[in-house]
Amino acid sequence: MKDKALEELFLAQKPQFTDKADFMAALTKRLDAVEFIKQHQETTIRRYKMLMVAAFVVGIVSGAVAIGYLLSMPAEVPLFTFHVQTGLLLCLAENSRLIAATGLSLLMTLGIISIISNIQDIQRMRVQMG
Repeated sequence: MKDKALEELFLAQKPQFTDKADFMAALTKRLDAVEFIKQHQETTIRRYKMLMVAAFVVGIVSGAVAIGYLLSMPAEVPLFTFHVQTGLLLCLAENSRLIAATGLSLLMTLGIISIISNIQDIQRMRVQMG
């Protein structure tokens, strides 16, 4: 019953526009504002894409340099040494290459996950915008 009453109420209302020029000017202004916002969002998404590509390239290059450095050093030479002969620090110095490689791998994995997450966020923004 309520739906029928609401439908009749809306059908009974006939909007009267007294001045078409004022209405068209206001409508054009609103449409221009919507178009401006759409262009701004497209520009922002394009900028995000370019930054993501730049971050990806920088990450690949720096990761390759770091891995190349790790692999070019002799296996017996630790990456860092401590001049203290305690158990924990000696173990850390002896396994420094393994620790550095593991840390570098973890950082690269986190970077890849972050890039994929950002790409998905950009795609969600584009779907919401469209």
